[in-house]
Amino acid sequence: MLKSKNILITGSSSGIGAATARLAKKYGANPILHGKTESDELKALAKELNCEYIFCDVADKVAVESEVNKILIKFKRIDILVNSAGISKGQNFLEGTDDLWLEIFKVNVLGTKHFCQEIIPHMQKNKYGRVVNVASIRGYANTTGNSAYGASKAAILTMTASLAKEFAPKIAVNAVAPGFTDTRMALDRTEKTKQQVKEALLGRAALPEEIAEVILFLASDKASFITGQTIIVDGGYSISGK
Repeated sequence: MLKSKNILITGSSSGIGAATARLAKKYGANPILHGKTESDELKALAKELNCEYIFCDVADKVAVESEVNKILIKFKRIDILVNSAGISKGQNFLEGTDDLWLEIFKVNVLGTKHFCQEIIPHMQKNKYGRVVNVASIRGYANTTGNSAYGASKAAILTMTASLAKEFAPKIAVNAVAPGFTDTRMALDRTEKTKQQVKEALLGRAALPEEIAEVILFLASDKASFITGQTIIVDGGYSISGK
């Protein structure tokens, strides 16, 4: 369903991003990986998938521009952009420092902004494009001690709708809001969080591949009449009422 499409996936050295890259390859796309650094993980996945990769801090606009230009010189076009790069750092609100809030917003919000600003103009020239942003259920209702992360993901929800309006009809912009997912971030779960995972109607956390399936559905032409939307993928947690 993605045959021959060039798909750039930020934050794809591990977790949801890596799962999306593997699945995109399976569906016939040409994945282009991204990591903050040229890590062994990033290089190993690029070798496994026989694909290109770039590395830069998504918060650094100049670096993003440079790396995206390298890809465009080689491939001429990027059909799909998946903004999966993100960080989460918990801190009680009254103790929350400006530095922590800025760090989270620079990666989660400005990182998404930077890649969109670099790639959407090329999609406009080609009169085709798909952008899928990775938000979170915490963008709707956050938990105690993680207000900065929740606020950053709420910003992604708003940005998604705004970009969809601005760049329709040739470019579709949507988002996925995962619930609890078995990724590296899951290692930091508290006992309270582990209990919340069990409260999902499906009684478990998602596999990264399950989130990737929804991302790639939105990235494909099967979602040709969907834009400006966020699909919640949380196993029913948000409606569990527990």
